Amino acid sequence: MTIKCIIIDDEPLAIKVIESHLAEFKNIELVNSFGNPLDAIQTIESGDIDALFIDINMPGMNGLDFIKNSKHNYQVIITTAYREYAVESFELDVLDYLVKPIPFNRFLKTINKLSQVLNKSQLRNDDYTGNKEPFIFVKVDKKLVKVLLKDILCIESLKDYIKIITVSGNYLVHKSLTGITEELPNSNFIRVHRSYTIAIDKIKSVEGNLIELAGKKIPIGRNYVKHVKETIFNNSKDLHT
Repeated sequence: MTIKCIIIDDEPLAIKVIESHLAEFKNIELVNSFGNPLDAIQTIESGDIDALFIDINMPGMNGLDFIKNSKHNYQVIITTAYREYAVESFELDVLDYLVKPIPFNRFLKTINKLSQVLNKSQLRNDDYTGNKEPFIFVKVDKKLVKVLLKDILCIESLKDYIKIITVSGNYLVHKSLTGITEELPNSNFIRVHRSYTIAIDKIKSVEGNLIELAGKKIPIGRNYVKHVKETIFNNSKDLHT
C-alpha cells in the first residue's frame, strides 16, 4: 500500500530532515509540506491523507490545539524539540512522539508502527490482497529491506545486532531485540527468551522448555515460561472455538 503523508512545521530545516527520511521509503508519498497548520487545512479536509507529521510550537496555531480542534481519521506523529508535551500528546491518541533532531533509526521505528496500524485497518475493511500483506522495513547494509511478517520464523539477539530468520533467508540488522519486538504485533509474535522472539504461528511443538519451529529448537527463558505457555495455550483454544 502507498502511505500518503503531509508535514506541518515552521522550520524549513526540520521539514527537510523529515522529507529526507521519508524519501527512503518507496511506499510513502509525501503529498505536501506546510509552514503552518492553517495552510494545510484544505489538503487535510480532502480526506486523502494517511499520516500527519506536525510540530507543536508554531506561530498562528499550536500543533496540539490543531489536533484537538480537527476531526481526522489519519495517524498523527508529533515532531518537536520539546519532551515535556509527550504525555499530553499521547492523551490525544497520537501514533508517536519524535524529539528533534530525529535520527533515522528512530524514524524507521515510527514508519514500521505506522505501516502496522494501517495494515490492520485495511484488514478490518476487507481490503486485503496478496500485495498488501503486513510488513516491516529493516536496514541491512545501508539499504532498507522490506520483510513480510508472514515470512518471519524467529529473531535472534546477537549483542548489538539481531538476526531475522525468515523462510527465504536471514537478515543481520543493527538493532536490539527489544526494539524490533515492540514493532511487531503481539498477536503474532512473542518474546520467549532474552535472546529470542518467535512467530507464534510457526511453532511446531513445545516440549518442556523447548519450542520447535522450522527444524530449530528455541529455549524458553525461565522468566518467560508462564507467559509463553499461557499465550500458546490461548492461541490453541482460539483456533478450536
